[in-house]
Amino acid sequence: MITIALAKGRLAEQTIEILGKCGIDISVFSEKTRKLVLTDPTESFRVIFVKPADVPVYIENGIADIGVCGSDTLLEEDKKLYELLDLGFAKCRLCIAGYAGFDGAKTGAPLRVASKYENITKNYYHEKGENVQVIKLNGSVELGPVMGLSDVILDIVESGSTLRENGLAVLQEICPVSARLVANKVSLKTKSDEIKPLVAKIKNALETVNDRN
Repeated sequence: MITIALAKGRLAEQTIEILGKCGIDISVFSEKTRKLVLTDPTESFRVIFVKPADVPVYIENGIADIGVCGSDTLLEEDKKLYELLDLGFAKCRLCIAGYAGFDGAKTGAPLRVASKYENITKNYYHEKGENVQVIKLNGSVELGPVMGLSDVILDIVESGSTLRENGLAVLQEICPVSARLVANKVSLKTKSDEIKPLVAKIKNALETVNDRN
């Protein structure tokens, strides 16, 4: 049996749809239920639903063999996983945002950055050689500059509409973000006969979808 860790919500729905295109019976996985662990009728695949940041944790510790999460989560968590595929959906950008024209913190003061991505923020500004104070926020990060809590924010941006509605703008794009298929390194060896054919089917399913689009 292959155990797959999925982030609750749209990411899980899109992944399950792809699994269906691979010939897997996804009827159980698509049901409206509060159950967090589901197994397909053939008992070949088990899906566990977790929070996005926990997907790498379950995989690194061998509880799940493979899983899907955003590349932003992989950068932030920095777990010892093997990346198998860029799935190409759930695309967005990891950006620095704030008021247009913002030219940096006051002389001598650290730049205040509000973000849920503490590690990414620290690493990004460390490489730039800038003094930074990271303010951890778990939601409504845009409020940081609006309410004077921070100078800028570091967050994922899709359309940018939320930024614009709050008077903010993208100041710097750090990197593109998309859903990635990742695996436990040990599972890749011990369950190679099950995982590799599945990866090939997923890749083929993605190519078929892209060709149609």
